[in-house]
Amino acid sequence: MVNAITCLLRKKIPGETPSDDEVEKSGRELRAGIDAVFGHSLAIRELDTGSDNATEIEINALTSPFYDCERFGISFVASPRHADVLMVTGAVTHNMAVAARKTYEAMPSPKFVIAVGDDACDGGMFKGTYGVLGGADAVFPVDVKIPGNPPTPLQILAGLLALMERARVKGRER
Repeated sequence: MVNAITCLLRKKIPGETPSDDEVEKSGRELRAGIDAVFGHSLAIRELDTGSDNATEIEINALTSPFYDCERFGISFVASPRHADVLMVTGAVTHNMAVAARKTYEAMPSPKFVIAVGDDACDGGMFKGTYGVLGGADAVFPVDVKIPGNPPTPLQILAGLLALMERARVKGRER
């Protein structure tokens, strides 16, 4: 409980807006990885398993005109049956565990999972509380963890880039 109160009362430090060149550089690298690994497009299903919506706001920023992730081949889909990647936000609560497993099982193979934000990585400030199982890895295997409370859109793009390398390695293992 002390951890939750400390997080709420801590002074928030606004992040710097990345330059257009930084976004373009990350985007070009990501586009090349998506083209090579996923065949020109990456479909992401975002799954909130008990977050405070801070991470969702940053993920939503990826679709804004500034980042415009669709120009890099990334799209967000409504159904896990159409998804290449499951992007999990929030600590996994007991109430969401079954729904999270069903969402994961509905995805076609190969299945990739990204935990976005401190809560999804290890339970965050809710770690060890009675209503929380823990991070996303308490329910299914996680390929990439993107820490932060919340991570910036540029950090999320960097995490997607790390996923491209992980997917290449997984593809060679099969």
